[in-house]
Amino acid sequence: MKILVITGGTDGMGKALAHTYLQRGDTVVIVGRDAEKATAIPDASFIQADLSLISENRRVIEQINATFPVVDALVLCARHFRSTRRETTEGLEGTLALEYLSRHLLSHGLVEPLNKAGRPVIVNVSGPGVPMGHIHWDDLMLERGYDGVAAQMQAGRANDLLGVAFAAQHAASRTRYVLINPGPVSTSFSGEYDAATAAHVESLKRHGKPVKEGIKPIVARIDTPPAEPLGAFLQDRPISLNHPAFDQKAAARLHELTLKVVR
Repeated sequence: MKILVITGGTDGMGKALAHTYLQRGDTVVIVGRDAEKATAIPDASFIQADLSLISENRRVIEQINATFPVVDALVLCARHFRSTRRETTEGLEGTLALEYLSRHLLSHGLVEPLNKAGRPVIVNVSGPGVPMGHIHWDDLMLERGYDGVAAQMQAGRANDLLGVAFAAQHAASRTRYVLINPGPVSTSFSGEYDAATAAHVESLKRHGKPVKEGIKPIVARIDTPPAEPLGAFLQDRPISLNHPAFDQKAAARLHELTLKVVR
């Protein structure tokens, strides 16, 4: 039996993953904002939290560490698109806060219970292999010229670098870090969209794989983590880490900058 923590577990691929492992008899802890949606997964433990807030992530980390001394898998699925820039109550750009800073905090904050498991793994469902996106080093919070797609692409690139930095800092641990792009999946696409972006999302829903198919490569990585400290995958296909997206110097730079943001 495994113990899994799934963010964004009340909807889309996170919800499908929760059902998959609950049907196997595993313990699943889902973390999300909507308590009403969580009632559709009654066998899971639910932690209600707004993961765009640093304070809420720290509360979740404390609760999981206190309740579950061993965690086999941390699966990071939470995301929410915004066509219009939004700042959190802590003064941070919302997309970066939810889709990168939360994943940074949870990845590093749950290392202790992960390292007590037999084959521990962190699966970060992001976008490795996507050529778009870069870190806006001089405007990390996108205060100038915000664009929803650019915000998502920056968060995706930040997660690539998160995986690199995590693997470097925890090289001696048994926890494996997996970055995975599940490809086009007809999932919920949580978000607040302008008309043009909404039309594109509807097209993705029509042409994407069913969620049950889309989660298969994620399940494979949870069940059989890679031997290396860091792995990146486009669906089932490994992605070479010999690429600027996984630059070690950029990863170290972003890690140090992130520590200043979340302190």
